Amino acid sequence: MTFEFHYYNAIYIAIFIFAIVFLSKNLLKILSWLKLAKKEDRFDNIGKRIANTVGIAFFQKKILREARGGLVHVAIFWGFLTLLFGASNSVFTGFGLKNFWSILGPAYPIVTVIVDGACVLIVFAVLLAFVRRFVIKVERLQVDDKSEKLDATIVLSAILVIVVGLLFENASAIALKIVSANTSYPVSSIIASWINPESAGMIHGIAFWVHSCAILAFMNYLPYSKHFHVYSSIPNVFFSNGFPKTLARIDFEDESIEQYGVADVNHYTWKNLCDSLTCTHCGRCTAVCPANITGKPLDPREIMVKMRERMLDKMPLVVEANKSENPDEYEFSEAKQAINDKTYIGEYQQANELWNCTSCGACMAECPVTNEHVPAIIDMRRNQVMMESEFPHELQDAFSNLENNGAPWQFSPTERADWAEGLEVPTAAEKTEFDTLYWVGCAGSFDDRAKKISRSFVKILKAANIDFAILGTEETCNGDLARRAGNEYLADMLIQQNIETMKQYKFKRIVTTCPHCFNTIKNEYPTFGVNYEVVHHSELIDSLIKSGTIKVNKAEFNKITYHDSCYLGRYNNIYDAPRNVINAAGKNKVVEPTNTKSKAFCCGAGGGQMFMEETEGKRINIERTEQLTEKSPDCIALNCPFCLTMIEDGLKDLEKENIPVKDIAEIIADNLV
Repeated sequence: MTFEFHYYNAIYIAIFIFAIVFLSKNLLKILSWLKLAKKEDRFDNIGKRIANTVGIAFFQKKILREARGGLVHVAIFWGFLTLLFGASNSVFTGFGLKNFWSILGPAYPIVTVIVDGACVLIVFAVLLAFVRRFVIKVERLQVDDKSEKLDATIVLSAILVIVVGLLFENASAIALKIVSANTSYPVSSIIASWINPESAGMIHGIAFWVHSCAILAFMNYLPYSKHFHVYSSIPNVFFSNGFPKTLARIDFEDESIEQYGVADVNHYTWKNLCDSLTCTHCGRCTAVCPANITGKPLDPREIMVKMRERMLDKMPLVVEANKSENPDEYEFSEAKQAINDKTYIGEYQQANELWNCTSCGACMAECPVTNEHVPAIIDMRRNQVMMESEFPHELQDAFSNLENNGAPWQFSPTERADWAEGLEVPTAAEKTEFDTLYWVGCAGSFDDRAKKISRSFVKILKAANIDFAILGTEETCNGDLARRAGNEYLADMLIQQNIETMKQYKFKRIVTTCPHCFNTIKNEYPTFGVNYEVVHHSELIDSLIKSGTIKVNKAEFNKITYHDSCYLGRYNNIYDAPRNVINAAGKNKVVEPTNTKSKAFCCGAGGGQMFMEETEGKRINIERTEQLTEKSPDCIALNCPFCLTMIEDGLKDLEKENIPVKDIAEIIADNLV
């Protein structure tokens, strides 16, 4: 490392300071917007957050779920991290410190080789990104917004200029013999051999200024770009709670709360707004959305894009108003007032889109920066239901039935245990203390087809000599439907009622045959102050078979395909247990359908869709049924009563009713030794 200071160093330092000050001002402005949103504690479980950040942000494991595009991004990401050495070396050169990193001694040649290789890797990756976007035209990357296309071109071009500039800066330095003696730039050395020594000085000066200024310009362009995720993705992943299994609870006893749900962006939490800033516009969420794939207007990417668009419009006005003594009465200029008066749901987010979401979570599973689309959508639903009373008319019947009957159908609560007639199923009121509470759920209690699952599971429980009971007429809906449909007040009432009922009895665990009941009681009830050990019947049956407590014969089916339900799979990462159960009874191993495990396609029932009509595009259950029948199975197995209804309906529409659909409990119960 040597120190040489010339007049151009002073110019560089002035430009550098200006760029950093300008960037800091913009970043602080954005940070001030986040502070105006609702508070949310995301500083718990630091160790888990760090591990999550390492895996997702640095090792890019979610990016690699789509291998082709993922590898391109990984090459650019890791190349850029490596490039920090070369870029910082140029910055130090601008300050008069040449070959700064030579202080690393023997390690420096290794660093320079890696940096040179990274430059080549980035050049190829950027060129491939151009080809994918503008030649091959990958569908999810195609947008109608010309400004977004221009933005992508600017960013990719800037990266190319930065990297090529560094290569020529190093190459000309080699030609001028001003690099450290212990450096090794294999690629730059080749370029250096092409440079005329007489023009090397000029090339070095141009390359240095192009490379250095391109970096500073790029840094300051990002806050205005969809590529702001360069700054925000790592913090966004760190503050992510992982795949959001739960929804935020509303404290209805807090009389200071005037707004339920989200009517405008300042009603979101700061993390929601950070999600919108971090959205890469990659379209991975939209590419897997069952509603979008089947021709409905919902576009998860646009949910984030429009949230950011509204934030850019609205938050500067909130800041301006807050500087006055009476923010609520502050008078804007006519132009600003017009912006302030725009409705978020209606002019930015389209209300009809919100009701297409099945809450399947496929968008969140694919998002490389862990954005939380579904909670953001449901927060808007909460506003529509509880503040505006604007929601699909079909839900009114479901809400009324939930309130009056404790189930989404118009059955009397006194009929809830009728499915168990003749089975001698004990109720909690009769036993008060027992080992296992079998939570039957609304479908298992009232739906004629799902009742068969309940009866089959009871047969298994009895065969295993498990001490169990049901709540019977004391059970009411777990609250999932009301929560996902935006009626949090109704959900709160149902949940509180169930909790008070269960507190009367002593039991060790709860077992459910419905993934929606399973997820809600296991993951959401704790936010209401209770913690139960909750298992899904696939887990219990798997453990009973493995322990030898129950034995099964081989079923009659030769080729069983299995459908992963969203709330057991993506929401709770349970994939092996149901497959183990099927394999124990099947003549052959499970035949995996198109889109399986974490990439499984939704049946179309979640998020209240079971009780709404699909009026646009292809029905989601038809799309999934076609996938499940592609490999000509002689049985379709699943683990959810709602999925069962949707798939059986799909088979009827496709005139393939000859293929039986079985819950795993039915397969095992029919083949008990």
